[in-house]
Amino acid sequence: MTALSPGSRARAEARPDRPSVIELRLTAFAAHRRAGFPLGPLSLFAGPSGSGKSSALRAYEALARLGGGAELDEVFPDPVACVPERARPDAQRRRGFRIGCTADGPEGPVRLDVAVQAEPELRIVGERLTAGGLTLLETALRDPGRRSVQAAWHTAGSSPVTRAPLPDDRLGTPLLPLRVAGKTDGQRQVLAAAEQMVVALRSVFACDPLPRSMRRAVPLGAGRLLRGCGNLAEVLWRTRSECGRRHGLLVDAVRAGCAGPVRDLLAERQPGGIGRIGGVGGMDGTVQALLDRGDGLRTPLGRLGDGELRYLALSLVLLTGPGVLEVDTAGEVPAALQTLTVLADGFDRDLDVRQREGLVRLAARMCERGHIRLVGAVSDASWAAGVGGVTVVDLEP
Repeated sequence: MTALSPGSRARAEARPDRPSVIELRLTAFAAHRRAGFPLGPLSLFAGPSGSGKSSALRAYEALARLGGGAELDEVFPDPVACVPERARPDAQRRRGFRIGCTADGPEGPVRLDVAVQAEPELRIVGERLTAGGLTLLETALRDPGRRSVQAAWHTAGSSPVTRAPLPDDRLGTPLLPLRVAGKTDGQRQVLAAAEQMVVALRSVFACDPLPRSMRRAVPLGAGRLLRGCGNLAEVLWRTRSECGRRHGLLVDAVRAGCAGPVRDLLAERQPGGIGRIGGVGGMDGTVQALLDRGDGLRTPLGRLGDGELRYLALSLVLLTGPGVLEVDTAGEVPAALQTLTVLADGFDRDLDVRQREGLVRLAARMCERGHIRLVGAVSDASWAAGVGGVTVVDLEP
């Protein structure tokens, strides 16, 4: 066994066990050019309307979906909107955009950069995966007439690289385990770096609670919270019985952010009516969420204000995990080695001062544990300046 030097040992010990994205790069994307944004466990993009907060989160989500194996046209239904406004086409009338990120983890920092052609047709025209100054995977469009890119990945065997075509409508990095044998040290390095990047990207939950959809009763189903949180009552029906401790923490959070007394937060089956499933006097298969005020009065969530509903939904997201949220986690990797990243556009929308400060403090506590990360967008982050662990990314219009 080779002994590590003191410096190497310190660097190894400093590497996080759970892969996570520590930088987002928007080389040319929407309103951003040559932009690099550091990301901590709790990061807030701050700036006025038009400064590019939403587009930054959109790029992060796009990388996450591509890392999960989604096809390019699913991720970018309107790719031209991602092209910088003043970008001019080349001689072949091609325009596109470039995004990337860095994921830290057991393998150290790993960089992924992707070039996408939006016009005249959508395709990936270049991808590069690097670590420690070494290019592990590189792709390039050699023949525009073919629906593939030429890929070369690090081998470090009898041949320094291996070359093969990869499809131009998917990210190459998540495809590497299907193409790389792992027989040489170089191949194993490629696989380890690709796995770290994919694990860092896949466990992402993009969340934007829509109060109008949270006010009504909803059918019982899988009990996994959707992006707009419209099935909040169904999720509460499940989580209240499955995890009493987390439910108690949620009630404490709701008590701090909602007006009036709050004894409990619960979901109730709704009675049936004429012509409804279950018939007269039965249950119609839907549930409604309510606040138990503690004096015999139960307030349906439909009576709460928009800010209270958004605060409640975001608190639930922060206090639960992948098993309750509609996310595509890396199932082949133990949960203990994954970190859920919540993307929350309009994080402070409709919230008053008390609610947003309480919510960011809750987020800071949960992110400190390492199981969850949050990247949010706010119009102004001055109110979060006194909260430890918050990384503020100031954007200018």
